[in-house]
Amino acid sequence: MRLRRWLQPGIGVKRWLLLMFAGLLLLALGMAHLLRQLQVGLEPGGLAEQLIDLVTLQFLPFAVRGAVFGVLGASLFLLGAWQLARALTEPLRQDEETPIADVIYQKRFLARGPRVVAIGGGTGLSTLLRGLKEHTSNLTAIVTVADDGGSSGALREELGIPPVGDIRNCIAALADAEPLMSELLGYRFPGGHLVDGGPVETERGGLGGHAVGNLLIAAMTALEGGDFEEGVRRMNRVLAVRGKVVPASATPINLRARTRDGGTVTGQSTIMRTTGIERVWIEPSNVEAAEDALAAIAEAEIVVLGPGSLFTSVLPVLLIPAIRRAVAEAPGIRVYACNVATQPGETEGFDLADHVDALIAHTQPDIVDLVIANDRFEDDDKPWPADAVEPTWPPRVEPAPHLATDGVASPDDPHHHDPDRLASAILRTIEREGPALRRERVGRSA
Repeated sequence: MRLRRWLQPGIGVKRWLLLMFAGLLLLALGMAHLLRQLQVGLEPGGLAEQLIDLVTLQFLPFAVRGAVFGVLGASLFLLGAWQLARALTEPLRQDEETPIADVIYQKRFLARGPRVVAIGGGTGLSTLLRGLKEHTSNLTAIVTVADDGGSSGALREELGIPPVGDIRNCIAALADAEPLMSELLGYRFPGGHLVDGGPVETERGGLGGHAVGNLLIAAMTALEGGDFEEGVRRMNRVLAVRGKVVPASATPINLRARTRDGGTVTGQSTIMRTTGIERVWIEPSNVEAAEDALAAIAEAEIVVLGPGSLFTSVLPVLLIPAIRRAVAEAPGIRVYACNVATQPGETEGFDLADHVDALIAHTQPDIVDLVIANDRFEDDDKPWPADAVEPTWPPRVEPAPHLATDGVASPDDPHHHDPDRLASAILRTIEREGPALRRERVGRSA
C-alpha cells in the first residue's frame, strides 16, 4: 500500500525510478559483456568457467534463467528505492497518521494550482482562505489595516503598528494544522472584557485581552526594527502557511463614514454597528500600498473581493488608491463574493444588488467581472436562523458584472459561507465562464 502511494500520478517519483532502472539495466549489460569477454580466455571446463556458469545459472533453461534474474532484480530495486525514500523523507513527517508520500503529493498538487489573491478581512476572508488552500498554495491574502478595536486597537495605539487581528486570523486559516493553530494564535490572556457585546476591550499596558498571535506579530515587527511588512513576512515563514498573508499597507488606516441623515462616524468598530451608511473613506487618503500586495495582484489569475463586511473589511482595502488601480488593471478574473446575509448595522436592509452597487460606487463600474452569490437559504434540517438579519436576496444585478449563483452557505450555519463550497463554486464558475469573461474584457478595452 505504501509503495503504491509513492507510485501515484503527480508525485514526481516514477520518472526518476525509471531513470535509475535504465541506468541499472545498462550497468547489468556492461557486466554481462565483461563476463563474456572474461569467459572467452578461460580454460574450457576449468574451475573458473564452472564457477561463472553456476553464478549465472547456466544449468537452467534460458527463459527460466531470465525470469529469475528479472524478478529478483526488480524486487531488490524496488525494495532499495522504497527504503531509500523512506530514510530520506521520514524526518520530514508532520504527524504519524499522514503518510509522507501523501504530504508530498498534496504539496505538488497545490503548487500547480491557480494564482489567487483574496482581498478583505474579518471572518469572511478567513473562511474563504480555508477553502482555497485545499486547491492551491499559490494564494495571497491582502488584509485590511483599518481595525481599531480590541487587542488590535490597543497594540495600534501603544506601538503605532497597523492592526494585526485580521492578519492573525488569516495566517491561522492558512496553516496546515489549522484548528490547533487557530486555537493557539487566538488564545486571549485573561483580563479583557466585552464592550456592549462587541470586540474584546484590553487592559492598556497589560496582557489582559490580548491574543497570542497579535503579540507574536508585534514582536516580529519589533525584531525587524519596526518594519511591519517584513514582520508579517517572517510570521508567514515561521508558521509555514500555505500561500502568504500581506497587509494592505504598512500604515494604519482610519476609517470614516457618512450616514444617510448627514452624520459622520469615525472608526471601524463604530461604523460596523452603524445603520444607514451612505459613504466610507479612509484617512490618510493617499496611503501607500504594500509592494507585496501590488505584485500579487499583477500576477494573479483570480482576484477575489470578499466575502466579509462590505464597508469595514472589503472597501477599506480597495479605497487605497494603488490597490484600487491594481485591481482595475489586473489581468486575472475579478470576483466579488457577496455575503450570504446582511450584517446588523452596516448593511441592514441590503440585498445583493445593494452590495454590488455600493462596491461600484466606491470604486468604478468595471472593478469586477463576476459576482458569486448564494441561492440556497434553508433546507429541511437547518432553517434560516431566527437571530440572523436577512439573506442578501433576490438578485437585482445588471448583466455586467455577470452573476453566478450556487449553494455556498454552510449547512450548519446558514447565514455564513461554507469554506469548501465557496472555494469550489468560485473555481468551478471561472473554469466554466472564464474564457468568455476574458474575451468580454478584451472587447471592452479594444
